[in-house]
Amino acid sequence: MIEAARGDPAILRCWASRREDGEPLEWLTGFTVFMGHRIRVDRGVYVPRPQTELIARRAIDALPDDGLAADLCTGSGAIAVALRGGRPDARVVATDIDPTACRCAAKNDVEIYQGYLAEPIPDDLVGTFDVVVAVVPYVPSDEIVFLPRDVQRYEPRAALDGGIDGIQVLEQAISSGARLLRAGGSLLLELGGGQDEQLAPAFQAAGFDVVDRLVDDEGDLRGVQVRLTVHG
Repeated sequence: MIEAARGDPAILRCWASRREDGEPLEWLTGFTVFMGHRIRVDRGVYVPRPQTELIARRAIDALPDDGLAADLCTGSGAIAVALRGGRPDARVVATDIDPTACRCAAKNDVEIYQGYLAEPIPDDLVGTFDVVVAVVPYVPSDEIVFLPRDVQRYEPRAALDGGIDGIQVLEQAISSGARLLRAGGSLLLELGGGQDEQLAPAFQAAGFDVVDRLVDDEGDLRGVQVRLTVHG
């Protein structure tokens, strides 16, 4: 924070006061670092989490050098930037329903389309994607109260609240992934708890086989990678 304030004591005092009040540090400095990339994060935009890097790394591994990827609910565009950095010859597009997030992602040089999940993706790309990543809201509505106070107070609830059981938007992301991907393409979702088991019927109905459960160093579930067996 001191470096970002450029040695200006007045700015530093102001930022310190706002940070004490719980405002995200990334909103104050205007950026975060995600997988080694400096990502602009405007005020009001969901702040990328370090644990999401696990999903991004696996997505890069699944993306061919000259492939096509979509980052749904991109927020600041952090995953899209990481995908582009890991596969410079691939095309990476992103979507978000929030106009503030879309403007922020555009500032991070992301090819962004405003709309819900797969809806704004150009028709000529549907069914051709190699990889789809979606970090959607997945916190159950009645568990929002257990999040840190500063998260509840400042970060956009729409980026957190996944409805009853937290899987409402996840189920829609599965349908979006099945629509966008080619046969053999990979869908990567961030989730937690036992949500992978809750979503098993949705994966099967959409034509996905589970490839891997993605867990962190402590063994906690962070996401899942599934592969589309047959398109359409």
